Amino acid sequence: MPQIPRPHGLKWLLRMVIEVAFIIFLFYANLLMGEFTASNGRGKTLAFALHDIYTYKNFGIALITALIGYVVYEQLRKTSKV
Repeated sequence: MPQIPRPHGLKWLLRMVIEVAFIIFLFYANLLMGEFTASNGRGKTLAFALHDIYTYKNFGIALITALIGYVVYEQLRKTSKV
């Protein structure tokens, strides 16, 4: 299968987007698990839990912490290369 040529200048941006998206995914997965663990009421549906955790505040927190996590991880990656 032939490789799709990509500009080298955007490689870091693609990596950043993927890593930040993965951190945000982990954040929301953790919130979802906590939502079902903290409130074990009958009739609690997935739709209700998703509606409960997807807010602008949570997204802002997830985005800020994901960017901080990305910067910290990149610094660790750069300093570990000897």
